[in-house]
Amino acid sequence: MTPPRAGSTPTLVIFDCDGTLVDSQDAIVRAMATAFAGAGRAAPAAADVRRVVGLSLPEAMARLVPDGCGEDHAALAAHYRDAFTAQHADGAPHGTLFPGAAEAVARLDARGYLLGIATGKSRRGLATTLAGHGLEHLFATVQTADDAPSKPHPAMVAQAIAATGARPETTVLIGDTAFDMAMALAAGAGALGVGWGYHPPDELRAAGAHRVVDSFDQIDDAVAAVIALRRGR
Repeated sequence: MTPPRAGSTPTLVIFDCDGTLVDSQDAIVRAMATAFAGAGRAAPAAADVRRVVGLSLPEAMARLVPDGCGEDHAALAAHYRDAFTAQHADGAPHGTLFPGAAEAVARLDARGYLLGIATGKSRRGLATTLAGHGLEHLFATVQTADDAPSKPHPAMVAQAIAATGARPETTVLIGDTAFDMAMALAAGAGALGVGWGYHPPDELRAAGAHRVVDSFDQIDDAVAAVIALRRGR
């Protein structure tokens, strides 16, 4: 299948990281528990932590501690960064790739798609993760929590589109949370959900996902279908 293009306009496929490419929930839950302990608070439930994966740290802390103030959330975010850095002081990647992730990314790259990342991770954390899995050379644009407002704000997708010369209708965002779907739609891009991440498929569909896939084997056809749908084919 030839990647769909609009004249010379590239087709851009943007991946979320945590919960989409990488299963990092155990490390995130542990770091969150350490962060809360450092602030003298009880650790949040693992299920609650999974609900905020993908958001920037201040926004995630605001959702986990709704009765806190901005200073509380900033302090918790700082504790989390310290805890996460300590966990990965040996340079190990943050989590393990989901089955088929590396192969799917390589296939899309080989078929001529431009690839990007839009993540709530810091730039440093993302760099460690991509390098640890040998994927860092495949992405033409990388957007992180250091570069833009938290999801579901569309800035990361808009910046990726601008950086690559793509257009919203030739762009697909692949993610595992309702935040990802909302971000994609707000930027005018296609929204492709994955069913193995931190929000269930029904939530992704309710958030406006154009398609939801169950495995990376389905990614190629789903990307082409979403692009065709967005271009009115």
